[in-house]
Amino acid sequence: MMGIPNDLSLFNSTSPPPYPATEIYLNTSVASSAPPCTDWPPVPMTTVIPAIYSVICVLGTVANALAVWVLAHASASRRTVANTFMLNLCVSDLLFLLSLPLWAVYYSQGYSWPFGQVACKVCGALHNLNLYASIFFITCMSVDRYLAIVRPLRSQSARYPKRARLTCILVWVLACACSTPTLYLRDTYFMEELGVVACVINYPDHTWYLTLVWMKIGLAFLLPMLVISCCYWAIGRHLLADTELGRMQNLSQRTNMTSFKLLEPKEGCSKPERPPTPSVCPSSNRSRTQEGRGLERVLWTVAAVVVSFFVCWFPFHCVTFLDVLRSDGWLDSCRMNWTIHTLTPLALCLGFSNSAINPVLYCFIGNHFRGRLGGLCKGLCAGLEARVGDHSQKSGSFSTRLSSFSRKLSDLKDLAVVEPSGPA
Repeated sequence: MMGIPNDLSLFNSTSPPPYPATEIYLNTSVASSAPPCTDWPPVPMTTVIPAIYSVICVLGTVANALAVWVLAHASASRRTVANTFMLNLCVSDLLFLLSLPLWAVYYSQGYSWPFGQVACKVCGALHNLNLYASIFFITCMSVDRYLAIVRPLRSQSARYPKRARLTCILVWVLACACSTPTLYLRDTYFMEELGVVACVINYPDHTWYLTLVWMKIGLAFLLPMLVISCCYWAIGRHLLADTELGRMQNLSQRTNMTSFKLLEPKEGCSKPERPPTPSVCPSSNRSRTQEGRGLERVLWTVAAVVVSFFVCWFPFHCVTFLDVLRSDGWLDSCRMNWTIHTLTPLALCLGFSNSAINPVLYCFIGNHFRGRLGGLCKGLCAGLEARVGDHSQKSGSFSTRLSSFSRKLSDLKDLAVVEPSGPA
């Protein structure tokens, strides 16, 4: 988040406005005393940001729309707790991605908002709503996976789809509550320095700015990151322990079989009695191998989820923290101003890309999801082929009837010519 004083000194040719959530301070004297860095060239945000937004919008919209389509058409047995959270996460990402084209136009037109006050408030609200809701749903999915893998017996009474739907309602209410202050403060504002009407957040004072910034850093990053990391650390430790235990059991069975072979009697000796041993067949070995591969895939998915969340959102919150220090006077230099104004929109693009990565990590990696998607696509293609076949069959029958009618009409004309007109 960026704060801009009344004189709008930061909005000049060498230091462009930060990003779609541009904020302006009113009734405050916080200003940067450092002159702009003339030797640091500005980044062409009016061309770079719209291009990145367009790519994120296309890829994210397609991925989330497919995920919503598959999850919404799932059977009753497939409407699990994890799928309920995933469906709401995809809806949240999809709603926000639909507003990205407006922000792309906003950048391409030099930070001029041509869509009016209502669209400014709605798009800003969708941005903040997605920021909170998506991270809250990811946290819920992490807790659900922890309960399902680490505490499967104790969590059976708590992991019901009905309770998951109630949890989703609570998450939406909480995300809306966190986004309400931004919705109230966001408005269109005419900036004389640029000669444009920008979509900005009007902070009444510096306290409002600090409160909302720390709320965003704490609730939308630090606390969810702590919960997600703890859950997946416990999941990884549990899966590794199970894998090591399985290997030890397999080794013990092989050792027992070897010892029993050593007890086999030689020729002329009586055969000693031995206790029955569990049979180790190739099918059981194959099942253990497949189970090990499945655990390895889960571990890689867990690592990808944590790394994706951290990589996508840490730079943005880090730059936001730097701006808080700058606004309090701790960091005040032309290089720091250039860094904050340049990295903030790029870091926000990286955060937005998480909306396109989420369905890939949670849906398309799974075999069941890909199977259901293939089944829905085959059913859709079969329905289209059936409709085309019915249409061609109807067209063919109509052509047959038309040609039959033409032949009958021709035969009647021939009879009329051959028959005499009357008695001689």
